[in-house]
Amino acid sequence: MDIIKVILTSLFSAVSLFFIAKLMGHKQISQLDFFDYITGITIGSIAAEMATELETPWKPLIAMVIYGAISIFLSIMTVKLPRSRKFINGTPTIVMNNGKLYRENMKKAKLDLSEFMIMCRQEGYFNINDIQTAVFECNGRLTILPVSDKRPLTPNDMDIKPSAELLCTEVIMDGRILDENLKRLGLNIIWLEKQLKQQNYSSAKEIYLGICDQNNKLTLFPINI
Repeated sequence: MDIIKVILTSLFSAVSLFFIAKLMGHKQISQLDFFDYITGITIGSIAAEMATELETPWKPLIAMVIYGAISIFLSIMTVKLPRSRKFINGTPTIVMNNGKLYRENMKKAKLDLSEFMIMCRQEGYFNINDIQTAVFECNGRLTILPVSDKRPLTPNDMDIKPSAELLCTEVIMDGRILDENLKRLGLNIIWLEKQLKQQNYSSAKEIYLGICDQNNKLTLFPINI
């Protein structure tokens, strides 16, 4: 009987955690600030406790709801009261600018030189002389502005004005034709079958992924077994 209760409370805990996470938004699983990090760990711990709490599972549930409500309330408050954002989320810290490293700002951000060098390499900068400005963001990531002669070449540098590019649309996925996406592009299965034959494929079942751009150019990735 206890095993059945554990299974049921585990399912109830997982469902509750899912809906609370949905209410809190994708920020909880992407760019975490300090409070979001604490809240995520706490809610996860409470959910685990709730899964094995056979007598009074509603107590951990109430705690989960309260923590979720606090996080939602603080998110709303940072939007309504911008001045509170500095206190709750913190502020970005400039740790390097114009070839100068700011030791005090490093200490303030609790960032040592080894971690700074690792973050630079993760961003693709193995030589810090290529960095104009480095900002340690509130979410713990390093944002880098390269020196002007090291930044990537842009069309504007070459006085080129390319046409705007739109997102490509999937029309075939894992051998299955996505009819709704075809209709959204103003196309049909007859057009798709013709395109498949032109690229020497007999049917969509041979295609792992097929994408179509705004110019109706179809790119196919065959299934490789």
